[in-house]
Amino acid sequence: MQLPVMPPVSPMLAKAVPEIPQGEFLYEPKWDGFRSIVFRDGDEVEIGSRNERPMTRYFPELVEAVKANLPERCVIDGELVVVVGDRLEFEVLQQRIHPAVSRITMLSETTPARFVAFDLLALGDQDCTELPFAERRAMLDHALAGARPPVHLTPATRDRSLALEWFDQFEGAGLDGVVAKPLAGAYQPDKRVMFKIKHARTADCVVAGYRTYKGDEEAIGSLLLGLYTDDGALASVGVVGAFPAARRRELFAELQPLVTTFDDHPWAWAAPPEGVRTPRSSEFSRWNNGKDLSFTPLRPELVVEVRYEHMEGLRFRHTAQFNRWRPDREARSCTYAQLEEPVRYDLADILGL
Repeated sequence: MQLPVMPPVSPMLAKAVPEIPQGEFLYEPKWDGFRSIVFRDGDEVEIGSRNERPMTRYFPELVEAVKANLPERCVIDGELVVVVGDRLEFEVLQQRIHPAVSRITMLSETTPARFVAFDLLALGDQDCTELPFAERRAMLDHALAGARPPVHLTPATRDRSLALEWFDQFEGAGLDGVVAKPLAGAYQPDKRVMFKIKHARTADCVVAGYRTYKGDEEAIGSLLLGLYTDDGALASVGVVGAFPAARRRELFAELQPLVTTFDDHPWAWAAPPEGVRTPRSSEFSRWNNGKDLSFTPLRPELVVEVRYEHMEGLRFRHTAQFNRWRPDREARSCTYAQLEEPVRYDLADILGL
């Protein structure tokens, strides 16, 4: 492979801002998938990840799609996504990363991925990274004019009012918000020169356990959060952490009166009710190389308000952020009914299918 921009390349990044900025920007939907840079030189294709590791072997169906849809020699930044029904499903995408070739082959057929392109780093013998983004985007539009699924060109607009509509509407299709890209900007690998605007909500959750901080058995590392289902089961929705160092030790002492055993705890060693995910449903995480996920159980009495972006099934998509304690709330009142559900939106309308 001989290209003007060679792998590995760290993708250009975005910093979070509270609202969609005004000015000389191009606005795009924020895709919820694996950030990837695709390198093609004839029949040679490499798919790089955000951490610069090759992803090619996990997505054989996209290698063929790249050869059929991308220019003969190019480097294109984008996102790998998996569509289930009419929305993106990140959890299904995660399952595509598997060591067994037989399973990779099976998943490439049952849950095929798509590549959504949104920036151009090289075309032919030209290194495009120093060009203004407005020029790179125009070149990308032309280069992918004939592309067909599973390769897509992301929608984009200079109309901030339309971007605001996208922010509200597209979440129902599983998208993550909006990205604002300066039209005059060069491509700067691993630099946060774009802006991302993501959804943020609050939820009142039950604190059902804790894990201690690494290297300190008398400091809180994270609190395990739960919400009650319609049938009265306490489902695990995620964790909240990122406490200041001094607060971690204070919180450990404050929680000791609530420490209990698993005998009467809703997340006992016994198998959880069918369809309810709990931390004890698997002692080890498949995504953390055997990391021990055991925890100290607490009587489910404390309620904490946390900030979250959006849900992935029954759980928070990312680690929640602490907002405040809610001594005025009864733990049993913390149900899924409080969560805001985005309006469903057909992903086909976004991708132009």
